[in-house]
Amino acid sequence: MRITVIEDDDRVARGLVTVLAQAGFEVHRIATAAEAVRAAPSDVVLVDLGLPDGDGLDVIRKLRDRPETAVIAVTARSEEHERVRGLRAGADDYIVKPFGIPELLARIDAVLRRTRVARALSHPDQPLVLGPMRIGVGTREVTVDGTPVTLTRKEFELLLLLARRAPNVVSRDVILDQIWGATWESSSRTLDTHIAALRHKLGPAVLIRTVHGVGYRLLADQPELIG
Repeated sequence: MRITVIEDDDRVARGLVTVLAQAGFEVHRIATAAEAVRAAPSDVVLVDLGLPDGDGLDVIRKLRDRPETAVIAVTARSEEHERVRGLRAGADDYIVKPFGIPELLARIDAVLRRTRVARALSHPDQPLVLGPMRIGVGTREVTVDGTPVTLTRKEFELLLLLARRAPNVVSRDVILDQIWGATWESSSRTLDTHIAALRHKLGPAVLIRTVHGVGYRLLADQPELIG
């Protein structure tokens, strides 16, 4: 997943880039509104409203032409009317500085769920390739070394989530929230069952490693989109 941070404060930007990269995202930082308009598409854009060369609200309005991109306004403007302006400009969410990293990551996961369909439709025919494994995002077909692998709907969604974050760790809470929409104990046992099924079906060529107390990571070559 690609995140663009539009923030002119170097200290704040460095902190955001560091924690988001540690969470498994590909992160790019931009410092001005002009750069933001020209930037390559991202899955999520964090927009500071107080940019040196323009209003972040104008950036948000322009980003609304990209339905596959989730936009979060990140700002010190805490007044209710400012939050209303941000949301009406087209922000999917609005978070006020200072904020905790767990809250930011939760909001990112929430907006990603809301734009999941639009992201899938924006690249329906581009497979995801990791080492010997090829995942047809639009066709929902998986092959390993050219051999088809039959997966259930949940197994496919779980594999795709791990593949898109590879080789970084995806926490159990994030997996349960995004795939099952729940975090209770019975769902946790279901996750373990699905991981075991994936390991069996994918075979030794694709390694799903358990990071105890955290979650799972898929170990393969870095993913690339094939046009």
